Amino acid sequence: MPPVSAENPELSNRASIARDPCQAQLELSAAAFQVQLRELREQVQGLQRAADQAPDPNRMNLLVFEAHRDRLLAAFVMATGAAACGMNVSMFFTFWATAALRKGGQLGRKTLIERAFGWMLPRSANHTRLSQMDMLGMGRLLMKREMKKKRIADLDVLVQTAADLGVTIRVCEMSMQLMGIRREELIDYPNLGFCGVAKFVEEAATANTTLFL
Repeated sequence: MPPVSAENPELSNRASIARDPCQAQLELSAAAFQVQLRELREQVQGLQRAADQAPDPNRMNLLVFEAHRDRLLAAFVMATGAAACGMNVSMFFTFWATAALRKGGQLGRKTLIERAFGWMLPRSANHTRLSQMDMLGMGRLLMKREMKKKRIADLDVLVQTAADLGVTIRVCEMSMQLMGIRREELIDYPNLGFCGVAKFVEEAATANTTLFL
């Protein structure tokens, strides 16, 4: 076959036509590769977003509703145990449990209804009753004696342990407003905060475990 040169334009055109399909195939392959690469990046970004929104297995939320002594003991035992295992623990106190965080007495001017709440609800955690077998305080005394005898931490010790382990306590602002409980009436706790239900829902959505007590 004669060589392709400028002196033979017919053969040069034929060679150019023969190369065009190869070039087109390469361009199509490159375009397909770019599409696949873009789809792969989108999938990776979607997986990253899903991982960021997934519940944290090292977070625990406890919603404490009752102010009975045995239930408070159970709540703080679980909170301190989880915190000791390295979990990030948050306790949300609402309604009757809010009164258990008082340090005793009522402060400030209050309405008659608010004062009635203060008289009827426990003045502090040490004045809480048992949910069963309280027997006008006799069951409480027997339990405290047994706990001391068997070296089981009482409620005040558990609260201090929770503080030392970094357990966060959040108090429902609506419950405080309803019952007329002032912030200065609550215990001195290093990780004590105040929030509404929206904040609790936000934290519950990011936690792997949420318990209601």
